[in-house]
Formats: sequence, C-alpha cells, structure tokens
Amino acid sequence: MVQFSFNATLSGLAALLPLTASAASFQRVDESFGPNPTNAGFYIYVPDVLAPSPPILVNPHWCHGDANATYTGSQYATLASQYGFIVIYPDSPNTVDKCWDVSSNDTLTHDAGGDSLGITSMVRWTLAKYNGDAGRVFVTGISSGAMMTNVLIGAYPDMFAAGSAFAGVAFGCFAGDGFDVWSDACATGQVTHSGAEWAAIVKAAYPGYTGWRPKMQVSHGTVDEVLNYTNFGEEVKEWTAVLGLSDKPTSVFLDTPVANWTKSVYGDNDWFEAYSAAGTTHNIQNQEAMVMQWFDLACTGNRCFRWGKGSPNGSNGTTNGLASRAGMSSGATRRSLRGSSPRSLRVSSLLQRQ
Repeated sequence: MVQFSFNATLSGLAALLPLTASAASFQRVDESFGPNPTNAGFYIYVPDVLAPSPPILVNPHWCHGDANATYTGSQYATLASQYGFIVIYPDSPNTVDKCWDVSSNDTLTHDAGGDSLGITSMVRWTLAKYNGDAGRVFVTGISSGAMMTNVLIGAYPDMFAAGSAFAGVAFGCFAGDGFDVWSDACATGQVTHSGAEWAAIVKAAYPGYTGWRPKMQVSHGTVDEVLNYTNFGEEVKEWTAVLGLSDKPTSVFLDTPVANWTKSVYGDNDWFEAYSAAGTTHNIQNQEAMVMQWFDLACTGNRCFRWGKGSPNGSNGTTNGLASRAGMSSGATRRSLRGSSPRSLRVSSLLQRQ
C-alpha cells in the first residue's frame, strides 16, 4: 500500500489564471469506451472550439488524488480552450490510495490489461468520437501520474508521440506480483540497472515491436523524500538506451525553465531531455509552459511535431512504414524547436491565440 499523498504545487498559474468561463466543462464519460479491465474512471475536457483533428493530452493524477484534482490543479483545460486540444483525465480505480497500477505484468504489457489498457481505450474512443489526430497524442503526470506516463510511453509507443514525467520512476521499476504493488526498493533508489538492461525491460513490454519510439522528458527534485533522486538517473539511463542515445548530455542549461532547475539535452535531435530541480522535494512544481513546448501543443499548422516524424538520430524518416498509421498526415514534418531560447516560451504567450 502506498504511504504518501501528493499536493501538487503549481508554477503560480492556478492562482493567476482561473479557468475561462465557457460552455465547455469537465465531464465523466459513462458510456462504454472499450476494454477497461480495472474499471478506471474516464473524465474529459472538450473545449468549445476544437482544432481540426484535435490533439489529445492525457493527464493521469497522483496518489491520493483524482481526475478532478488534475483538472483543477493545472492550466491544461485553459490551454486546451486556447489551442483547441482535448484533455483526458483518467481516474484510478484503486479506492485505497488512488495510485495507478504500474506494477502488474498486465499493465506493463501492450494490450494485456491493467490500468494502462483502460487509459488507451479512452484515447481510442476520443480519437474516434472527435476525429482526433492520432499523430498528436501526449501524456504527462506527476508522481504516480508520472509513473503511469513512463508505463504508457513504454508499453504503447505506437500510440503516444511524447511524454513528460515529473517525479516518477523508470518503466518497470515498480514491477511486482499483483495490482498496485508498492516497491520500497524502487522508491528508495535500490533498483538500478544498466541502460541496456532497462532498454530490454521496455522492449519486452511490446514483443516484436521495432517501430518508431516517442520522445521523452523527465523532471525530478534532488531532495525528493518519497521517490529517491536515484530514480531520475535510472530514467535517464533507460530512455537514452531505448532511444539509442548516449547517457551523457550534449548540452546543459542552468536555471531553466525556472531558477535552480537544470535542463540537460541528450543527442542532437531534441528527443530526450531531463530537468534536475535543486532543493526540490517530491512536491515538484508543474511546468505547463515547458510541457506545452515539448509537445508542440501551441502549434496549429501542418508542421507540428507528431508521431512518426523525426527520430533520435536526426533522420526525418519513419520506421517500417509506420507513418501510415490511422490519423497520420503523410505530409506533416516536425517543427524544430532548436535555436529557440530555453526561456522563450511563456504562459502569457500560450494563453493568446496565435
């Protein structure tokens, strides 16, 4: 059983920018939406004005939180209203501590079951109902939501274009027998592997898959008292190995995106980056502007970042013809964010129509 709760400390946005009043609302989806073996709850925010083929952002909550907490505790709904994307807020079926199942073999395996399958069913339903863009599906979360972010990026690389995890652990670190198993060994930083070993764990989640891999962003506080900072280094080893990158950064930016945070970029094609937050506990700040930029969610043209375009090694091609996947725009190319100032994206600009 998980022994902590998480109070999301935001980057000042919730206090400064209340949700815009409109007919759009946070709603529970009660109709059948596909395989959902653990009976995870499905909440959604659909803005009044949708972009053509709207992108989808999945935002799983933390332990002892719920879908409403992530809805009210961030600015993603406001940003969705500005840019026309849809936000899915899954709700954990675990009534004991409201943590996500990131431990069972089912949830850690592609289309095998667990909470992860229920969440991907929510995505598929939303894509079909709202003519969503299957090439622009993203996931971000904090704490247990960050763990689920790692799980979804690892087990469903064919669905998600990118992920951003705050105060999480590497995919498979909590693996154990049963649903929602708490791992003291992982939490305290005792589960460590080489990059190659971590990559093998991720690739075993989807046997036979050799296709395109999503890009990934991770953030962690150096004095995290719940999920030891060692886990940050394990995430770095895991995802750089999965993506075929060196685990040594190619560039480092101090005080980015805020004071005492250090951004490390790996490789030459913006495919993996890690943020170390000095002096920050498990109560890490949400950084919506940083996440919006990483996902390119403020983009509304045909050059937006999307699944299947670009790669960690600089190629702009696709792997094994996977760009033909439903919802892909065959003519779309990735918009490069290189050359932009690390501080160039501000929420004030995000909250204005381009």
